Amino acid sequence: MKRVTGIGGVFFKSDDPKRLYAWYEKHLGIKADPNSGVSFNWRESGDPSQEGTTAWAVFPRETKYFDPSRASFMLNYRVENLDQLLAALREEGVKIDPKREEAAYGRFAWIYDLDGNKIELWEPARKTSGD
Repeated sequence: MKRVTGIGGVFFKSDDPKRLYAWYEKHLGIKADPNSGVSFNWRESGDPSQEGTTAWAVFPRETKYFDPSRASFMLNYRVENLDQLLAALREEGVKIDPKREEAAYGRFAWIYDLDGNKIELWEPARKTSGD
């Protein structure tokens, strides 16, 4: 079973997200929607017909989304099979958040590393031939 297949997102906190977004746009050309961040689009190297995205977003310093982690960042990793991976991680003694989310673009779960950093796991929605 593949575990992590790539980085699905990079999220971090700021005292002034709008100002930081403007800095990134001016200096690095990253144009973001201040409400949802950026989606970098790319294609799978092994199958260029398959598209992928990596999210990049700045959150307000007071966000609770990263809780209970005290880190000012959170990484999102793309995974191939969320249920299988969570079962394997549970057997290995990894701390797993009981919360789950489902959206049109995929399924989410959260785990914690040894330092207590919250890690988001994302199984992207499978595209059907009609998509």
